[in-house]
Amino acid sequence: MSNHPFVEMNSISKSFSGINVLQDVNLTVHRGEVHALMGENGAGKSTLIKILTGVYSRDNGTVKIAGSEVVFKDTKEAEEHGINIIHQELNIIPHLTVSQNMFLGKELTYGKTGVLNKKKMRDLTRESLLELGVDNISPDETAGNLSVGQQQMIEIARALATNSELIVMDEPTAALTDREIESLFEVVQSLKKQDVSIIYVSHRMEEIFQICDRITVLRDGQYVGTENIENTTFDNIVRMMVGRELGERFPERKAEKGDIVFEVENLQLAEVFENVNFHVRAGEILGISGLMGAGRTEILETIFGYRKKSNGVLKLHGKKVKISHPLDAVRKGIAFITEDRKDKGLVINASIRENIALTNLKAISKKGVISKRKERNLVDDLVKRLHVRMAGRNQQIKRLSGGNQQKVVIAKWIGINPQVLLLDEPTRGVDIGAKKEIYSIMNELSEKGVAIIMISSELPEVLGISDRIMVMHEGKVNRTLSREEANQEKIMQAATGRYLDEKPADS
Repeated sequence: MSNHPFVEMNSISKSFSGINVLQDVNLTVHRGEVHALMGENGAGKSTLIKILTGVYSRDNGTVKIAGSEVVFKDTKEAEEHGINIIHQELNIIPHLTVSQNMFLGKELTYGKTGVLNKKKMRDLTRESLLELGVDNISPDETAGNLSVGQQQMIEIARALATNSELIVMDEPTAALTDREIESLFEVVQSLKKQDVSIIYVSHRMEEIFQICDRITVLRDGQYVGTENIENTTFDNIVRMMVGRELGERFPERKAEKGDIVFEVENLQLAEVFENVNFHVRAGEILGISGLMGAGRTEILETIFGYRKKSNGVLKLHGKKVKISHPLDAVRKGIAFITEDRKDKGLVINASIRENIALTNLKAISKKGVISKRKERNLVDDLVKRLHVRMAGRNQQIKRLSGGNQQKVVIAKWIGINPQVLLLDEPTRGVDIGAKKEIYSIMNELSEKGVAIIMISSELPEVLGISDRIMVMHEGKVNRTLSREEANQEKIMQAATGRYLDEKPADS
């Protein structure tokens, strides 16, 4: 890392509809530096990045790139100055192939003929993915068929394939496995040696201390401070972010385990997973861990009726149930909080009120007529419980930060008072303060007897909140560990194929 600034943002202010989103914010990033940008959801991180990359104009302040003041009119102009961004919300075009997404707007042709050089684009796509350690994605695969994590790797590869001087990584590892994160970090170290600067936005504190040189913290749209990573601590960063002590990261598990609420017997989805057996009790949180492609998300999607099972039996309170469609699951008291909040979890152009009401029509209507009073009371209660930061219940979902969008997804489903709650990466893209609030909601629901099944790629989270942990390996349940016997090493061993010859433990 050199001491020469590449990016200098000074006294940046921005307001929307008279509401200050940023006020006198500073950010300086040196050449060859990995600089963390942190703050709670709604702190202004995304707005600051959008001002840097030409999405938004600033109201006040200056932006300098390599010593010269700039005003980018759009992201294309920012890219021409060597600034690229890996978005938290994926910008993949689902009906195009992987290589078409990689070269979208930058297509290669044979000379000046205008004829696309598809072979070269496929070869370069494969090469870019291999640099990230990805060898299981075909350049000809339709991008929409890939998992969220695989799509994220395409986004990362696309940004790295350009001649960047600065790469903004907005929650780049949120949907990645530990192995993929390791590959990404190796690439980051390589970029540093080439004097490429990186702004790293993440809520995963462990990553910040592992990969970053310095950290800038925002709170409520204001600049709090910048620290050298080697001179600060986890607790100090949390204090800067939230303005208070956070206390324990994970709440104490006090819920009493009741009878078995939900059972899965010999569940199979052709070519994805097979012979999956597990149960979850009232008041229990069952964590599901495993590497990408192990079948974790697909299991929950099959239970909820997004996918049609090839074989197997689902039981609710000991009785067989048929779930052919998500509506069947909802009617039986099963709720599903998906990892893909933008496409599957929310109506992004609708309001907070409309999104929450959508899953709770039965509770707020009579003979098909919605009671505005009941709707208002339900929405206000849920957003208050989850501490959703918003301008009002009629604010459009797309105007919220990613973390507050996630809180609305959770709010709309816990409003139906589910018997079984399926959670796929519930804290993805959520700040540390909001994570604790989500853990507390999970705890509260389990104490009321809700049976919870949670997928998470964050091992500290799986270990901190689960009562048992089921580890998947290549479409099979490898091992189920109790809270007492589980640790990161055992989970990773099981996720990578160890213990396969042993009978999976279950209790």
